[in-house]
Amino acid sequence: MNLPELRIWVSTEASLARSIMATRKMAQSVGMQGTQVALVATAVSELARNILKYADHGEIILRQITWGTKQGIEVVAWDHGPGIESIEAAMQDHHSTGGTLGLGLPGVKRLMDEFAIQSNVGEGTRITVRKWK
Repeated sequence: MNLPELRIWVSTEASLARSIMATRKMAQSVGMQGTQVALVATAVSELARNILKYADHGEIILRQITWGTKQGIEVVAWDHGPGIESIEAAMQDHHSTGGTLGLGLPGVKRLMDEFAIQSNVGEGTRITVRKWK
């Protein structure tokens, strides 16, 4: 069963900050505390920052989710940017096409319990992650 969702259009640093704050609030509302809240917020920060850096704008969708007796949060980050040429390369530590340390997407995968990525060159990227309480 899926519970409420929140959609945040990401196009500025201010909207990036709103997405992080909303993530913290939603994670706490499903009973996450301390470290778990910080992990989910860090993942959203990276995903939203990637939207700004590579696609200029996109959306973060936050959902409260349940699976049996488990509760958690699902985050979908999508954009209509240039897409990722090689997902396999992008998921390797220290691979970067933007002059960064190249730890973003692999780091998000390590922070979260579930990670899925879809991307087509010239069409955009959609990343779905989940963290369970």
